[in-house]
Amino acid sequence: MQIGMIGLGKMGSNMAVRLLRGGHNLVVYDRSADATKASAKEGAIVAKDVKDLVKKLDTPRTVWIMLPAGEITENTINEVAGLVDKGDCIIDGGNSKFTDDVRRAKELSTKGIDYMDVGTSGGIWGLKRGYSLMIGGDKKQYKRLESVFKTLAPSGRKGNLAYEGEKDIPDGYELFGPAGSGHFIKMVHNGIEYAIMQAYAEGFDIIRAFPHAKIDLRTVAHTWRNGSVVASWLLDLSANALDDDGNKDFEGIKPFVTESGEGKWTVECALQWGIPASCIAESVLTRFVSQGKSAFALKFLNALRNQFGGHEIVRDKK
Repeated sequence: MQIGMIGLGKMGSNMAVRLLRGGHNLVVYDRSADATKASAKEGAIVAKDVKDLVKKLDTPRTVWIMLPAGEITENTINEVAGLVDKGDCIIDGGNSKFTDDVRRAKELSTKGIDYMDVGTSGGIWGLKRGYSLMIGGDKKQYKRLESVFKTLAPSGRKGNLAYEGEKDIPDGYELFGPAGSGHFIKMVHNGIEYAIMQAYAEGFDIIRAFPHAKIDLRTVAHTWRNGSVVASWLLDLSANALDDDGNKDFEGIKPFVTESGEGKWTVECALQWGIPASCIAESVLTRFVSQGKSAFALKFLNALRNQFGGHEIVRDKK
């Protein structure tokens, strides 16, 4: 299968290489010439710009866009839409908000252009492990492109008989519905990810405070990885992080956690639809606190305690 891929960052580059190694033909473009080197080494054709990429593709064309959500993705989709023909397909594999996908699909359908959204999970490990693909769009296009999805995703495997009743695990890709469905499922996936990460962080912090012995957090993480009900890939990565830290309490790492939007969007949907989502909401709010967005509120509380109870105001050290 021939694919055009725009955006060769950490994920886009590895996805391109995985596709090339899987026997697909790729035409790639990135604003950074250095970003195209890995794909070119594996046999990809490098385009000089978006127009050149579209020109090098056979019809029906498929252009997969792997760029950060927002203006750059919106502008690139509009640029590609002005160059492709009826029957071609544009895929957004980034982390766009699902409502944007619904709008785009409707707009592009008037030109006869198909649009698919593919929520992509796997991070920097995807080249080796494969990517979990959460797909929204037209069923016919999904079937036409299924060999691409199958190459990118991890293969299915038999259930682990050590766990009674565990079912076989399917391939790591699925069409969930029309355009918007893929990024919606990925959005909730990331909201759950926020909450799980927060639970691990809080749990290890409590263990660290155990007063009767200094417990090696690395040993805890590695013990839990084998047979524990809280075992997961995120726990595996937690063990990696603790190993890299070497029991130094993450010295030199600032207690500042960014967020890319999906957790917040998940909470927004929960509020809009009246669904309790306290764990996810709390994990999002904790990231805001780490970014200093509650600094004024906390200062306000400090001052207010002084007003009603005469409590000492804790002041900044000069």
